[in-house]
Amino acid sequence: MTTVSKARLADLAEAAGVSTATVSRVLNNRPGVKADTREAVQAAAAALGYAAERPGPRRPGPVAIMLPELSNPSFTAFAEILDSLLYAAGVRTFVCPAGPTGMSEDQHLAALVDTNLAGIVSVSGIPANNTLSLEPYEKVISRGIPIVFINAPTDELAAGFYSCSDAEAVNASVAHLRTLGHRRIGLAVGPDRFVPARRKAAAFEALGFGPESIERTTYTAEGGQVAAGRLIESGHTAIVCGSDLMALGVIREARVRGMRVPEDLSVVGFDDSPLMAFTDPGLTTVRQPVRPIAEAAVSALLRAMGDGSELDPTEVLFHPDLVIRRSTGPAPAGRAILP
Repeated sequence: MTTVSKARLADLAEAAGVSTATVSRVLNNRPGVKADTREAVQAAAAALGYAAERPGPRRPGPVAIMLPELSNPSFTAFAEILDSLLYAAGVRTFVCPAGPTGMSEDQHLAALVDTNLAGIVSVSGIPANNTLSLEPYEKVISRGIPIVFINAPTDELAAGFYSCSDAEAVNASVAHLRTLGHRRIGLAVGPDRFVPARRKAAAFEALGFGPESIERTTYTAEGGQVAAGRLIESGHTAIVCGSDLMALGVIREARVRGMRVPEDLSVVGFDDSPLMAFTDPGLTTVRQPVRPIAEAAVSALLRAMGDGSELDPTEVLFHPDLVIRRSTGPAPAGRAILP
């Protein structure tokens, strides 16, 4: 859909008192919208001078795989599986990493929006960060290009959403550590602006832990090392991490302090990235179900690309698995019963 006014979907949504997903349905003449709601959106469009042309039949084109970066092995795993699934379906792809020294995600979208793009798969993209504007994706969706998001939920876009359950990941990690006698358990996650970090922190607090047991840094080994220093100093005997890279940083900090893993400190990661079974010690971690998530997202995207059907915006959550290796063990004697 090619817009010829400066009004955005968000402007229409605010004027009509509905979500941008509902506005998109009305503008694309999709079913499932009440008559009075449809009339309200159409009236708002007329009042704001929003005019648009209906898109013609979609030309066959490639699918863009959007990623925050490729240095994190979990994103690389998603890219590889997504590419193989789309290739098997006869769809061309290109990978768009939004690394710190290259193009940003919104710059990629701006370059792609007027091409013959058939669809987009976005992994941990813009919607996962509540400080970023959704406008770049609103523009893409307004042109009738279907999008599926992985680990980046929002109720403000007409798209498909597929995520690993962060709450289940935290619950399984904490349950495992408690069976080993740990009571002083800490959580090392990314900044609060990221949806997965907020979800993990909320699940952790729901298990009875206070904010003093949560350290928010960056999803890197360096971030994990910083978080570990603070949590170790405050007497924690086990640390649950928001990523495997953070967990490796925690282990590094423990060793810098002359501590042994798991004898003095137990560590749990998240993702089960390649090679985590071969670290020293092998990392206990939560395995994110990368392939099932990718298969569901690609299947939905291919249907939307094939017949123009509307993507269901209901977020689909996938169950993670706790993989127990040698980085977790019994709480140190005399510290297990600390409050």
